[in-house]
Amino acid sequence: MILAAQDFPNVLPHDGEAFFIKQFYGKEQADLLAARLLDGLAWQEETLLIFGRWVKAPRLMCWYGDPGAAYRYSGVDHPPLPWNSVLKELKAGVEAVCGQDFNSVLANLYRNGRDSMGCHADNEPELGFRPVIASLSFGAGRRFKFHHKNQRLTVNLVLEHGDLLVMQGDTQHQWLHSVPKSQCELLPRINLTFRKIMI
Repeated sequence: MILAAQDFPNVLPHDGEAFFIKQFYGKEQADLLAARLLDGLAWQEETLLIFGRWVKAPRLMCWYGDPGAAYRYSGVDHPPLPWNSVLKELKAGVEAVCGQDFNSVLANLYRNGRDSMGCHADNEPELGFRPVIASLSFGAGRRFKFHHKNQRLTVNLVLEHGDLLVMQGDTQHQWLHSVPKSQCELLPRINLTFRKIMI
């Protein structure tokens, strides 16, 4: 275990470990970081292979990391862009609390409530067995939904400005997660998921 349950409560009832740290970055610092991320990352539209069809991803995305930390998901290869200063700063912060080195990050920009992330698990072979994934959120609060793979269990969180969610243990093997669409008119949200690719 990287994070201890006695330090941060586990939000999953069993079969997984997900630790939620509210306001890992306070509002003032989160505001500055969000502005740097919005202007400083190479956001792009992507087309993904979903259930045998090529569809436009309902969000903007980019992938950064160490040389060789390439990632393939939904039929698309993602060679890493080199780290920039704000991503290096954020990586160091989450590594310190997780006790885990990360060599890559997937950035997602949800432009409004219509942008979303479908139900999935981060269980690609290049992430290794029982991966640790640290998820930082900036901007508008969005619902983050866990679905158990084998039981009728769901867990809903609202990830808000400056929050950190760390998923580890069997989470990616036993649970799916998603960011559902919202009927509300929402401001943009940036999410960074730091990972370790097995090179």
